[in-house]
Amino acid sequence: MAISTPRMVGAGIVLLLAIWIPSHVGAAPGFSDWGAPQNLGCGVNSGSADLGSATSKGRLSLYFGSSRATGFGDFDLWVSQRAFVDAPWGPPVNLGETINTAGIENVPALSRDGHWLFFNSDRTGGIGAVDIWVSWRENVHDDFGWQTPVNLGAGVNSAGFDAGASYFENEEGGAPLLFFGRGPTMATTDIYVSELQPDGSFGEGMLIAELSSAQNDQRPSVRFDGLELFLFSNRTGSLADGNDLWVSTRKTVFDAWETPTNLGTRVNSTSDDRHPDISADRLSLFFSSNRPGGCGGFDLYMTTRTKIKPD
Repeated sequence: MAISTPRMVGAGIVLLLAIWIPSHVGAAPGFSDWGAPQNLGCGVNSGSADLGSATSKGRLSLYFGSSRATGFGDFDLWVSQRAFVDAPWGPPVNLGETINTAGIENVPALSRDGHWLFFNSDRTGGIGAVDIWVSWRENVHDDFGWQTPVNLGAGVNSAGFDAGASYFENEEGGAPLLFFGRGPTMATTDIYVSELQPDGSFGEGMLIAELSSAQNDQRPSVRFDGLELFLFSNRTGSLADGNDLWVSTRKTVFDAWETPTNLGTRVNSTSDDRHPDISADRLSLFFSSNRPGGCGGFDLYMTTRTKIKPD
C-alpha cells in the first residue's frame, strides 16, 4: 500500500534496507581492517536481549530492540541518546505505545534523512508472521515524535517472515530501494530488494541471488553510497554453528554484488553474531552478540575502522 503523510502530498514521496578465518578478510578498499569489538556497556545493554541497532545520521541517537521487562511487549523499540559523538550513551528510553505493542517490535532502521523508521513487528493488521512497518516524524531531532506505523504492504511483506529492512536512496539515479530478509520462517531467509514506486508503494520484492545462500541470510545493512552491504548468516564458512557477520561490495551501484566474505575472527566469535548496522560515516559497525562477557543474553557491540589515504 502507498504511504501518505501531509508532508509527502504534492512534494513527491521521498521514502526513504568452525574454521579459522584471517582477520583481514572483508576489509573494504579505502579502509583499514575492523578493530576489536567493544561492548556498549551495561548502561545501554541489560540482562535481557538487546539487539538490532540503528544509529542516526549524526550518531547521537541509537535505536534498538530489547526484551527487558519494563517494556510494553515481548520486544520493544528503545532509544539511547548522547550530547556529542564521543560522549557515552545515555540510559535507554522506551519509544512508547505509539510504536510499541504487546507483541514484538524490533530491528529498527532509519532513513538517511531521519524522517523514517522501519522495523519488524508481529502486531495485528499485518500480512504474515512478521512484517516490516514504517513510521514517519516531522522533526528529525525528536526521538519521540513518531506517528502511527503503517504496514509496507504486499510488495515487501509476505505470508511468512519479512524483516531487517535497510533503506537506500540511490544518489546515482534510479528509484530508492528497500533491502530486507524474507523466508517461510525466521530460520530460512534470503536477501530481497524492493523498489519504491511512483505512487509511494514498494514493488514486489526480488531475490538477490548473489547475496543469498542455502542457509539463513538476514538483516542487510547498506552503506549510504550503496557500495558496501553487511548481513548476518550461518552459511558455510561461519565460525562454529552460530551466525557471523559478512560483507559484500561492488564498484558502482549499477554492478552486481560480490559474493559476501566473512568479517573474520577479529569481529566474529564462536557465539552468535548478528544484526549489523553500518554508521553514516562508514567507520563504525554496530551489531548484536551473545558472546561471553556481556551484560545479558544478547548485547550491543561496536567495531570501528579508519580511512586509508591513497599513496
